[in-house]
Amino acid sequence: MGTGGSLPAMREIMRLILRDNKAATAIEYGLIAALIVVAILGALNSFAGSASGMFNTVQAKIVPTTP
Repeated sequence: MGTGGSLPAMREIMRLILRDNKAATAIEYGLIAALIVVAILGALNSFAGSASGMFNTVQAKIVPTTP
């Protein structure tokens, strides 16, 4: 299948990462950062909908001027 000797090497790397407390802390910080990004994206998506509605309302109230 073409994996060669990479599977045992990847297992060894994963074993070292899981045994190392610094790696576990880094993974935890990565997960926290990912959750923060998801929260920010959700808030921006919500804000975009209300901002779009506001700008549509303003656009509808603007009376075009004729030169």
